[in-house]
Amino acid sequence: MTDAESVPETDGGEQPKPHTVRLELADEPGQLLAALRPIAENGGNLLSIFHERGNLTPRGRIPVEVDLECPPDRFDTIVDALRSEGVNVIQAGAEHYGETLTVVLVGHLVDTDLSDTLRRIEQCSSASLSDVSLNAPEGRDDVSSASLRLATHTGRTEAALDVIREVAAEKDLHVVEPLTEASL
Repeated sequence: MTDAESVPETDGGEQPKPHTVRLELADEPGQLLAALRPIAENGGNLLSIFHERGNLTPRGRIPVEVDLECPPDRFDTIVDALRSEGVNVIQAGAEHYGETLTVVLVGHLVDTDLSDTLRRIEQCSSASLSDVSLNAPEGRDDVSSASLRLATHTGRTEAALDVIREVAAEKDLHVVEPLTEASL
């Protein structure tokens, strides 16, 4: 038996490859199971799960890192299935994201529904939110600021910024953008 024969093949003849998906889950019974179901239903094979219950994300959720293997053509389907089930995917396969971007939003972030703002930015196919830090020194009724760190596809930073600008304009928020080569 050759090395190629010892690895199971898929329907399309492609051999499974390892992938890592970082998730953000609510600390409620059944959330981990609900997040794992779309992986199994779409041809993913679990390798390991690192569930950091004692460590919360800036949004007060639990970070979970899932290592899985699947054929390369099924990975995006798995990530899409997770998102359609309402699972917040922080990072999906580090090889997809080659650049990082940090922006600051300033304005009435809480009154304009910060959760909606973050969800709309996260839905951008060019970027994934990796960290959020909110500062509201005068409370929720006054101006606040949030630092957003995103992982972006190589060469797609401007597309991610366009989505952020659009959402900010709708909600009358100010965007403090990083210096990029295009702005110099």
